[in-house]
Amino acid sequence: MKLRQPFLPVLILTLASTFVDAQDAAALTGPSRKPAVTTDALERLISRNKLLAHAEQFFSFAQLSNGNRAFGSEGHEATIHYIKRLLDRTGYYDVEFQTFTYPYAEARSQLTVDGKDLFTSAFTYSPGGDVTAPLAVVSNVGCQASDYPTLTGKIALIRRGDCDFGLKVAFAGGAGASGAIIYNNLDPAPSGGTLAQPSRPEGPYVPSAYITKADGEAFISRIDAGEEVIGSIHATAINEERSTSNVIATTKLGDRENIIVAGAHSDSVPAGPGLNDDGSGSMGILEVALNLAKFKVKNAVRFIWWTAEEFGLVGSEYYVEHLSDEERQKIALYLNFDMIASPNAGYFVFDGDGNATNIPGPAGSEVIETLYRGYFDSHNIRTGSAVFGGSSDYQPFVDVGIPSGGLMTGAGGLKTAEGAEWWGGEAGVAYDRCYHQLCDNIENLFVDVWERNSKAIAYSIATYAQGIEGIPRTPRPPTRTLRVSKLSYEQRLHLTCDHEDDAA
Repeated sequence: MKLRQPFLPVLILTLASTFVDAQDAAALTGPSRKPAVTTDALERLISRNKLLAHAEQFFSFAQLSNGNRAFGSEGHEATIHYIKRLLDRTGYYDVEFQTFTYPYAEARSQLTVDGKDLFTSAFTYSPGGDVTAPLAVVSNVGCQASDYPTLTGKIALIRRGDCDFGLKVAFAGGAGASGAIIYNNLDPAPSGGTLAQPSRPEGPYVPSAYITKADGEAFISRIDAGEEVIGSIHATAINEERSTSNVIATTKLGDRENIIVAGAHSDSVPAGPGLNDDGSGSMGILEVALNLAKFKVKNAVRFIWWTAEEFGLVGSEYYVEHLSDEERQKIALYLNFDMIASPNAGYFVFDGDGNATNIPGPAGSEVIETLYRGYFDSHNIRTGSAVFGGSSDYQPFVDVGIPSGGLMTGAGGLKTAEGAEWWGGEAGVAYDRCYHQLCDNIENLFVDVWERNSKAIAYSIATYAQGIEGIPRTPRPPTRTLRVSKLSYEQRLHLTCDHEDDAA
């Protein structure tokens, strides 16, 4: 798809200027007049009010694209242009877009029964369409053509398990079904799935829906009792090539042989505005970057807003893969901030030494872990351990041996009793009940936690901007292939679906 000219509404231009007020004028002064950055000075400048002002903007951008900021959408384009304009206004950074194309696939589905909209997820590669028909139960788990009776004029009701979603939907289409419903075989609500390939020889794909175990079993009970259950599926689908960009901002000051890189992803899932995932990280590093512009640094600092993380770490993998070995050597360390304001939050620090998770980061990652744990200890906040499990943008840096670390507050996993004792909130409830959903809006942000984590980011950036004691700077062996590069499109698409890098 050829995108139209970048969306730059007057609203962005006007609001961008409000962030360069009298208080921020120091950011525009010459380097010789700036004081050296200190942890206390930078941390003090982080304001919850300015974080929330950014949040209002991010949410408004999502409204340009049916409530989301998915990569390449109008809402995402507005987001990255907003970030770049604010950084350009400081005059402190060399700011650029790193632009490329990548396939985009989006599916939405809604099942209605008895006039009631049910919780429904969708499958990528499922066709769009509207179907209203009686539900018919498929035998076993629907992995054999013989499990499907003649289904002309019916919607197949199929249990999840044992084989691909796509095979089940194709078998349903081959048996004449007008649509297909797959219900989960586990209690949690499904977060989406994929039919894995554009088509199959077993039969044509039909509009489909993915529902909870409870709803599926309730329908079977009614059908077994002799009742006719009528369902309506409304499905939409988009499959296209999109142009998209990382935003890269590097300080003009500082040693570019020892670059400190901090990153967060600027895109959301298609299902919602992504104010916590990962607006919180994007806005956190943005506010730190805007305030760092008031200081001198010894080491260059590079802030990067990754695109298409939700489609499999696409932006970060593209960036690292396109660095020469020489440029990779210049990066001293990488800090990642993905979801730092979860409403039922925990405070998780990436387990650099691997003592808690048995998956250490590259040498030097333990130094970053120690810095963050020391920071939170100084504020009487206990920390859990996040694992380098491969589901966020640290992974390409880990793959090439760059010391890595960062913070997160939890996604769809359930808070433990110990976590509730440490941090408050509700045990047995997801850290973010709106994870990858439409309700990931401003009200979903735990502002106290968000502000504290943003101050922790400021602390770490100020520390490493002035020195990298303990971080190895010996040459790293060249790496030709990144882990994520070996994955198929569909494997990448679901790499970040669980996002469970947290472990209390």
